[in-house]
This record gives sequence, C-alpha cells and structure tokens, in this order.
Amino acid sequence: MSNQETTTGSDLPETDEEWREVLTEEEYAILREQGTEPKFSGDLLDQHDDGTFVCAGCGTELFDSETKFDSKTGWPSFTDAVGDSVELRKDTSHGMVRTEVVCATCGGHLGHVFDDGPDPTGKRYCINSAALDFDDEDA
Repeated sequence: MSNQETTTGSDLPETDEEWREVLTEEEYAILREQGTEPKFSGDLLDQHDDGTFVCAGCGTELFDSETKFDSKTGWPSFTDAVGDSVELRKDTSHGMVRTEVVCATCGGHLGHVFDDGPDPTGKRYCINSAALDFDDEDA
C-alpha cells in the first residue's frame, strides 16, 4: 500500500484476502503475521532524510525522522512514536517476553520496543522497514 493517503478504520481491508491484495508479500508477512525481516536487509535502515515514517498498511504517521537513530541492530530504530499512533502489547512468542509495537489504526505489527535507547526517552523502537513507508518533507 506504498505512498497512499492515510486510510481510516472504515476504509481498511477487513479480511486476510483483502490485506493480501493491497500489501506486498513481505509487508503482509510482517504486518499481518508478526514476521521479522532479516537484520540489515531493510530499505529504510539507512534513510536519513527529513520526513515521516508511515505505516505501510494504512499510511498513519508513526515516526518522525528526528527521532531516528543508528542502534547498530540492523533495523530502523526510533526514540519515540508520533502521538498515539502506536499501541504496545505484551509479546511472549519465541520463548521471550517483549513489548510488541503495532499501528493504532490498522493493528499491523511494526516491531518491538526496548528500554535500551538513548535520551530523551531511553526507548528503542526497533521497527521493520517493510512495515513502513517514508514520506519525504520535500516531496
């Protein structure tokens, strides 16, 4: 669903089949099946332009480029999300206890948040590139 306007709740796909029609295979695996892209493989890892990172599923603004930092983990990392754009959920998959980050609009899995980030929040939102699109401020 790259480079589209923000989709409201009533305009969102409702079934898995509808989601498969609007997302790429990789986007679907991450956003709808809680997948993870291989580290250092994402297109947005080295994106350093001014702009906003939006949900690839619905276009909701999620992260401002000013909050992006190089965590050296292999995934885009941010110190904070835009407003109430994300929800945090307990994730006990893979024998671990983590905090999952999902889009508050479409419920798409974005990644996880950890308490080992830099100031001012101490948070590291570790997000899959394929769950995001980038809107350049100059576009």
